[in-house]
Amino acid sequence: MRSVSLVRVRSWCLELRRTYLFWPVLLFLLFGAALTALLPPTEDQGGVLGALRRATSQKEKPAQSHHDDSTEREHRFTIIIQTYNRTDLLLKLLNHYQAAPHLKRIIIVWNNVGEQTPLKLWNSLGPHPVPVVFKEQTSNRMRNRLQLLPEIDTDAVLMLDDDTLVSVPDISFAFSVWKQFPDQIVGFVPRKHVSTPGGVYSYGSFELQDPETAGGDKYSMVLIGAAFFHRRYLQLFQDQPQAVHALVDETQNCDDIAMNFAVALYLKKHFKSIGSINKPSGVFIKPVDLRNLENDASSGYHGMWHRPEHLLQRSYCLNKLVQIYGIMPLSFSNLMVSQFGFPSYANHKSRG
Repeated sequence: MRSVSLVRVRSWCLELRRTYLFWPVLLFLLFGAALTALLPPTEDQGGVLGALRRATSQKEKPAQSHHDDSTEREHRFTIIIQTYNRTDLLLKLLNHYQAAPHLKRIIIVWNNVGEQTPLKLWNSLGPHPVPVVFKEQTSNRMRNRLQLLPEIDTDAVLMLDDDTLVSVPDISFAFSVWKQFPDQIVGFVPRKHVSTPGGVYSYGSFELQDPETAGGDKYSMVLIGAAFFHRRYLQLFQDQPQAVHALVDETQNCDDIAMNFAVALYLKKHFKSIGSINKPSGVFIKPVDLRNLENDASSGYHGMWHRPEHLLQRSYCLNKLVQIYGIMPLSFSNLMVSQFGFPSYANHKSRG
């Protein structure tokens, strides 16, 4: 009898435990069912949740995409190199510039009319981190490089001559400076115009002299053969009077001088002068390592700046541009930005 009583007690305890567990679980399920009933069905695309989902997909994602595109344009740059008869140098430069941070694309303006580009050869040496685009031209004109090509989708453009090698640290530093002066040409080769008593202008080189003896020099142009500028200036150049384009085609020269005129006029129009001082067209960056590789070209082709009439042509262009525009818009500057301070002496007379 005692064993039977123990069994009954255990059975009663189990029933009691099940009863205590049953009611809390039942209440929890009822509460959850009530909350679920208050929510709109998942297939109801017109409900509150559907509206929120559509708002998220239609507004937030495009906005994020637009933000990314804007950041891409502002924080990366495009290199433009115009080349003629220097394929071996070009391949060397393409390999060198692949290491440049923030570089999105390299565009080659291919002036070897009727000749095949080395794109297949370049691709066979890949893969490459930075894409290269060849733009074949129908004529060998100096101003071909100043087209606003559809592949240019960054605000910053770095234009480089096909015989010029700029070190990657110099490029990175110049890009950081350009972000501070995005409305000006920021580059490594300054030049100046010189007035004569007869009212005629001549083209001159820039020399930062010893400040203890000569007080330094000033420049009024920054040449675009090694310089950053905003892509808007490519369209600005295309919008210049036809006489400017004819002058560049006539001389096969001076597109860089014409660009400085166009930028100076743009700045004069869009930025108010401070007193009598106008914003100069360019900002000079003192390069640490900038090399001319012309003598390394197997073709033996020498640039147009070797021609005996080169400097005379550039002085001619200065005066012709003043006639076309009716004004000398160039302003002088003595600002030089350097990575390692200001040297006491620097000579820049090696090129035109």
